[in-house]
Amino acid sequence: MTLQHIRRSVCALLLGCAVLCSCTTTDVRTASDASGAPVKVHGSVVLVEPDIELYEVMAGGIDEPRPAWTEAARSAYPAAVRELLTAHGTTLLPDFSVSPALPPTDRMRQLLLLNQAVASSIVLHSQPNADLATKHGRLDWTLGPGVLVLREATGADYALFTYIRDSYTGNGRAALRVVGALLLAGDIGGGEQVGLASLVDLRTGQVVWFNLLHDENGDLRSTDGARATVASLLKQVPL
Repeated sequence: MTLQHIRRSVCALLLGCAVLCSCTTTDVRTASDASGAPVKVHGSVVLVEPDIELYEVMAGGIDEPRPAWTEAARSAYPAAVRELLTAHGTTLLPDFSVSPALPPTDRMRQLLLLNQAVASSIVLHSQPNADLATKHGRLDWTLGPGVLVLREATGADYALFTYIRDSYTGNGRAALRVVGALLLAGDIGGGEQVGLASLVDLRTGQVVWFNLLHDENGDLRSTDGARATVASLLKQVPL
């Protein structure tokens, strides 16, 4: 699941919903039980190490990685999540960090890759006229029994997965946006924040809650910015 893929899916979704005029949009989905009621979530939660990258949008529109920003965000975001969920009374277990040395055949790495694939599919099939016939508009996705490897490693009942790509308009790009607005009567675009979050039942593999966030003004480089992003990304999370 690449940044370009996510952005294309987000743009298509927003166009279909006719909400491009909004600075911040979310698409919250909660799984239902057999009666059609939202599933009940109860138990402990582990925050899986979030997949976060921050960039600066250069004058030519290229996203330049900013490691210092990314490092700050990878610290501020989990802290903001723990703060929010603790306020909700959620039982939080120690965060789970993923070893970069895991080989491709490792069960944990395969689970994380599967989660990315499922999240990408949820985004894709959330778009207008792209709903799968077998889903009937429901959040009906699972990671399967492979989630037990994460349950065994953490002891948690649920796992919270996060994917965020955040970009910020550099000075050169900002100047070009002004020129473009004056001469072309349009915005050539700048920074944006795209995030995915999913809550997975580690006893069954079911994705019980999912949200897609698109924010033109989100900023993960500060504590307050991280809190604002978490408030939007974890909107209506059933914890």
